[in-house]
Amino acid sequence: MATQKLYAGAKLRETRQRLGLTQKDFAGKLGVSLPYLNQMENNNRPLSTTVVLALAQEFGFDVTELSTGDAERMVSDMREALADPVFGDDPPPLADLRLTASNAPALARAFLELHSAYRQTHERLASLDEALGREDARSQSSPWDEVRDFFHYCDNYIDAVDHAAERFAEGGARQGISELAAARLAGLGITVVEADTAQLRHYDRDAGILTLSSRAAPESRRFQLLLQLALVTQDQLLEATLDFARFQSEAARSIAKIGLANYFAGAAVMPYGRFLSAAQEVRHDLEVLANRFGASIEQVCHRLSTLQRPGAKGIPFFFVRVDQAGTITKRHSATRLQFARFGGACPLWNVHRAFETPGRFLRQLAETPDGVRYISLARDVSKPGGSFGAPVRRFAISLGCEVKHAGDLVYADDLDVSHARAFEPIGISCRICERAECHQRSVPPLERRLQVTPDERGVLPYRVG
Repeated sequence: MATQKLYAGAKLRETRQRLGLTQKDFAGKLGVSLPYLNQMENNNRPLSTTVVLALAQEFGFDVTELSTGDAERMVSDMREALADPVFGDDPPPLADLRLTASNAPALARAFLELHSAYRQTHERLASLDEALGREDARSQSSPWDEVRDFFHYCDNYIDAVDHAAERFAEGGARQGISELAAARLAGLGITVVEADTAQLRHYDRDAGILTLSSRAAPESRRFQLLLQLALVTQDQLLEATLDFARFQSEAARSIAKIGLANYFAGAAVMPYGRFLSAAQEVRHDLEVLANRFGASIEQVCHRLSTLQRPGAKGIPFFFVRVDQAGTITKRHSATRLQFARFGGACPLWNVHRAFETPGRFLRQLAETPDGVRYISLARDVSKPGGSFGAPVRRFAISLGCEVKHAGDLVYADDLDVSHARAFEPIGISCRICERAECHQRSVPPLERRLQVTPDERGVLPYRVG
């Protein structure tokens, strides 16, 4: 198999500019000519082995940051956006999308934001009878999508917040993280109490009382305690991170602040170094990790998807949560597998079957249309209301990685990952999936021509050319 050439012109240029070097000085330090550096920065040539080694030796650069993960995410996102019928039946070729993502990432992001704004406008117009006369009828970008994209393009890893949580948790190893958090809040004049209430968490600023619901599971109460601690004691750090993100609306900024506080809570319960070491030791056994760190299975899965610290990276996992309608409510991927931004996930994916087998882990070997193979775990998670008659929220979660990491997962021990027929074909969404013979296809692939023969009918009422 031929080695894939590494085109990373944008990252190379950003590195040079961050170091404050001219192209001439940078080329000298890398041991290449000025024209050759110029060609690499413009993606006319791939990065040579000499340049990659020089970046590591001369500047201590983590060469894993040169991977094309961001570009691949943008290509996937652009393909899905261009599958919108508004663009017609002749989308740009894949090569053009890859060139745009590599050479003009800012333009690619602007295009995605524009399409998102268009979708918001279209959806509002579709329900104009309800929106007429309301103050919020004007079009605006979805703050939820804006926040999701922020974490998505940060690889779901926020370095400053992660380190702050790890420093805080060092004391928790001696006295327990909940006790440490309660003591820290008590030092600020805040009393922590539990009460029989449907509200998970309520902080009365005037009275200095933080109330946690006794109906919630212990791991949920601990998480909410640490979340409030982050909001109270880490406000300056969270605000600085939000300034860096440059959100377009106050709503997005407010949602992201809660997201960062959630991140701090998860990182405090499962401190990076100790958690990574434990995950490797038990070969990512989710139940063992949940018991060891006093976390839920969902919290453990989410934390595993964030282990992307430069110089100490864990396995690149994808993590997703779907509701019973198949709508994705949480998504992140540090792998090449990207999820549909709009609509549901592929129906062939085992995450949908998790609702049928409550309390059990489902395993699946899957292959995407690009030929990449994955191992995927799925399980249902229920969130009881805490009282009779209270609604139970049901979700299914999935955690997975490329099959090349199967040896590091206890769940792969008895699976034959060498047998090609063991891998089920899955995709992202029907409109951009290239599989012509999929029996679960809901709509035709936009980039392929259809052949309709009135005298024939197979699984689908058309053939994909």
